[in-house]
Amino acid sequence: MPYTSEDCLFCKIVAGTVPADVVHRDEHVVAFRDINPQAPTHVLVIPRRHVENLGALAEYPEELADVVALGASVAEEAGLEAGFRMVANAGELAGQTVFHAHLHVLGGRRMAWPPG
Repeated sequence: MPYTSEDCLFCKIVAGTVPADVVHRDEHVVAFRDINPQAPTHVLVIPRRHVENLGALAEYPEELADVVALGASVAEEAGLEAGFRMVANAGELAGQTVFHAHLHVLGGRRMAWPPG
């Protein structure tokens, strides 16, 4: 499996060839603000490695842990102590539209249940 995919939007954000409002970047993960936010805070956390969804990232447990840890850190830095949601869609039927693993960090408003 390639580390990146030439036609993947998120791989292009990782490479810096597509602009994004990046809030964190390191050797394992990148976090950036969603261009269509669904809450006052809506940040996407992605691994640098191209895999189809977060379930597929389980093959790389340290990278999966990095994504989740950064999600928690983003929530803390955004002041979401009262609550936040981390969401990962896997597959088209679940609403995934970019097929690169990513975690949505949402907060800053009351969340409804069930979500969709």
